[in-house]
Amino acid sequence: MSPRLIVSDLDGTLLGANHDLDPETIGTLRELALRGHYLAFASGRHFRDMLNFRERLGVPVHIISTNGAYLHGPDDDLLAAFHLDPEMARELIALPRHPDVRLNLYRDDDWLIDAPEPRLLALHAHTGFGYRVAGPGDLDGEGVGKVLYIGEAAKLVGIEAQVRERHADRLHVTYSTANALELMAGGVNKGSALASLLSRLSLGPEDCLAFGDNLNDSEMLALAGEAHIMSNAHPELSSRVPGARSIGHHAENGVAECLRRRFSL
Repeated sequence: MSPRLIVSDLDGTLLGANHDLDPETIGTLRELALRGHYLAFASGRHFRDMLNFRERLGVPVHIISTNGAYLHGPDDDLLAAFHLDPEMARELIALPRHPDVRLNLYRDDDWLIDAPEPRLLALHAHTGFGYRVAGPGDLDGEGVGKVLYIGEAAKLVGIEAQVRERHADRLHVTYSTANALELMAGGVNKGSALASLLSRLSLGPEDCLAFGDNLNDSEMLALAGEAHIMSNAHPELSSRVPGARSIGHHAENGVAECLRRRFSL
């Protein structure tokens, strides 16, 4: 069989309910890599927050991070980076928000937050990567790949409406969960990063299998020749990618089970 690119979202897709890789998933991906297939992780997480998962596989994995703002090769070489315009980032940083809504900035080497939020750290317990509370000098808007607002969905609606009204053509606006509003530069998403990676590997969309569960996976799934949506996916995702196939639950190793059947492992 010709090499395929297998690209998967992490949280809610490849990772289990404990936000970690299951041994079955690790074994499945290792076997596919040894058979000559390419692997990629595609997540809203920071690049450094994804390295632990790749290291535990012990095989080459490309990394699409920060919802497509960064593309790294298996040897950590930076293949592409797309930052928000600094003026735009400063405007988003200053946007009025409810006191309970946390402002997060994903930059090249760090994750900044405007105030401590210990509940977020539990999601990253398996990676050893965490946020740093921003100081006054950190909010200059330089080198920002993503602005992320985290809070109750009802408290994010007003922010989303303002952003879309003012900057619909200059920003890519999406959600990774109902409580996480994510803003990247216009045209930056997992799908655009996947297109770049396929070109680098001299593969076409028909050679790609993609897996996802939330709205920030829409463009990636729409591009892939074989798109798969988890049974635990956001209810709107299937309508955005009508040709996608529904598979198992992330907490039951749905991606690994699908891959083992698809490649007769």
